[in-house]
Amino acid sequence: MTDPTLPRCAWAHGGPAMLAYHDEDWGSPERDDRALFENLSLQGTQAGLSWRLVLERRGNYRRAFHGFDIVRVAAMTDAEIEALLADAGLIRNRAKLNAVRTNARAALAVIESEGGFGRYLWSFVDGRPQVNRWRSPAEMPATSAVSDRMSRDMKRRGFVFVGSTVCYSLMQSAGLVNDHIVGCFRHPEFGKAS
Repeated sequence: MTDPTLPRCAWAHGGPAMLAYHDEDWGSPERDDRALFENLSLQGTQAGLSWRLVLERRGNYRRAFHGFDIVRVAAMTDAEIEALLADAGLIRNRAKLNAVRTNARAALAVIESEGGFGRYLWSFVDGRPQVNRWRSPAEMPATSAVSDRMSRDMKRRGFVFVGSTVCYSLMQSAGLVNDHIVGCFRHPEFGKAS
């Protein structure tokens, strides 16, 4: 457990799960295909909802979607997806549950054509994190030119629930962009501004 008195991004103080997510996950550069697919799936699920709500259900999503094994999720049947609508541990939105399978199929095509889902996503930032130096949450954007481009390309490839805001959230979470506030103890971990 990290020291709760360390300076952090303000949003991290939303409870123990949010604190742990901030300290251990958010902004850490992730390149693994499965982990990035999980992240994309949860970011798409979060659209219009609070991240805390989704984060509290992450274990249920891992169970329901076979640990986010991309091949297994892509092979899920309509009946399996329909059954998830009865799972109280999930956010029971038919479109968002179907989107996980749709995106798994699109991710498999990207893995085939680009040599990896992580390789594809990181190509939007030339393979290295973009490091910002925000001093307050008010400075932080919800989208960027890169997330706009990523969103357009992902939609073209058949992904759904991948608007620019979702893509920017994915970039933040998976460390493609370092949006930890300058005063946060994690900001220096990811290098100097690019």
